[in-house]
Amino acid sequence: MTVGSQIGTGNLRPEMTNDEKKWVEKELEEQIERYEIIVKQMEDLTKEREEWVADFLKRIQTRGFHWHAENKRVISKDEVRPRDGRPLQVVY
Repeated sequence: MTVGSQIGTGNLRPEMTNDEKKWVEKELEEQIERYEIIVKQMEDLTKEREEWVADFLKRIQTRGFHWHAENKRVISKDEVRPRDGRPLQVVY
C-alpha cells in the first residue's frame, strides 16, 4: 500500500517508463557525487572544527553567555561533559 491510502491494498504508484527509470538513475548518480563532495569537505574541516569547539567551550566557561536579555551565565567545567576521544559527528 502506498501513496497515502490507509485502507487500499497493493501498489497505487504507476509503473515508470524506461525514460523515467533512466532519469532516476542519472539523478541518483548525481546525488551520490554531490554527497561524496560534501563528505570530503566536512572531513577536511575536522581539525578546524575541533578548534572551534575548544574555543566555544573556553568562551562559555570564562566569559559565559547571555541566556536571556541581560541575564548572563558562566558554565562551570563540571557541567561540561568531557570528550571521550571519538570524532565529532556532524549531521548534514
